Amino acid sequence: MPNREKPLNRGLVALAFGTLGLGMSEYVMMGILPDIAMSLALDIPRAGRLISAYALGVCFGAPLVVLVARKQPLKRILLALGGLFFVGNLLSALAPAYYVLAAARFIAGLPHGAYFGVGALAAGRLAEPGKEASAVAVMVSGITVANLAGVPLGTFVSQALSWRATYGIVCLWGLVLLVSLVRWIPYLEPLPDTGFRGQFRFLTKPAPWLLIAATALGNGGIFCWYSYITPLMTEVSGFRPASMAWIMVLAGLGMVAGNAAAGKLSDRFSAGPVAAVTQAIAAGALALVFFWASRPVLSLALMTLLSVCLFALSAPEQLLLIENSPGGEMLGAACAQVAFNLGNALGAYAGGLPVNGGRGYGYCALIGAFAAFFGFLALCGALCVQSQTSPNTHRM
Repeated sequence: MPNREKPLNRGLVALAFGTLGLGMSEYVMMGILPDIAMSLALDIPRAGRLISAYALGVCFGAPLVVLVARKQPLKRILLALGGLFFVGNLLSALAPAYYVLAAARFIAGLPHGAYFGVGALAAGRLAEPGKEASAVAVMVSGITVANLAGVPLGTFVSQALSWRATYGIVCLWGLVLLVSLVRWIPYLEPLPDTGFRGQFRFLTKPAPWLLIAATALGNGGIFCWYSYITPLMTEVSGFRPASMAWIMVLAGLGMVAGNAAAGKLSDRFSAGPVAAVTQAIAAGALALVFFWASRPVLSLALMTLLSVCLFALSAPEQLLLIENSPGGEMLGAACAQVAFNLGNALGAYAGGLPVNGGRGYGYCALIGAFAAFFGFLALCGALCVQSQTSPNTHRM
């Protein structure tokens, strides 16, 4: 037992290094969006479509990688995804124009969903029995650390130097990731090959589709608001632009707390109830942002609560899709990330619509509240179907 614990911890740390890099690559855009818009002479809603470009890369890359690499050992897949992460962010740092940057963000998004999917399966194998949710939460913790420290650092670097320097730092982190994966991840057998059709068989049932819808709507609802957090907090809530780095630290603390709590609660009570309660809280908090965004203290408190909700959903919904994808677990895990990032893309786009129409940034949260509420209803439907078809399924 003492000999097993050291490589177990290092393996999970290596997986978390990957989600840290992916999280900084994705979420730093929210903090540096005004800098990119100014540098490339764009308005904020058009610059916001760069967020959608990344998310669409996730949606395209996750199933593609799973289908191409499903017979490969998990470590080999993780290394290939780490290399693609490095290339995508290098291109982002060097992109000379808007459309080139959009293409680079699409490439940078390709490994995101597959990494989370394969990483969740690897974490589950490295975990002690009954601790799968906590192991997945450790993996996901990298992305919360990215929001706590990496995103504020990237925002500061962008303001002090350039947004290109920010993506240069992310690119260098890709090298750290590759070294840690080589040294700390043990050999992990490929998943049993159920064939091309077997990978998709779970999608003939309603529960996975309801979970995908719930994940996309819940995450998309929060992203309607979060994609435009910088202009909302500065133009509506009245905070100075220089305060955004510290505001993003507060958001990161909420994400760390939400992810850690959700992992432990899901191990104790199962993932479904934890996800459902979180979805309901998020819908209510988004509605309150619409009414209270102009009050700085309340706006800050709601931002923290929504940051908690954003990552309290990650591990439970990831596990729910794995539970409901027998024979296609890698694709099911990837579908969770497709759903999360489809929500990101749709949320960033939908959140910009009222701004384009001349409305204030508070209306982004109102649209998000409706999306999150419908996500809650879809999740409740999925849990009802799951309880009828496989009432004893609780683990990976």
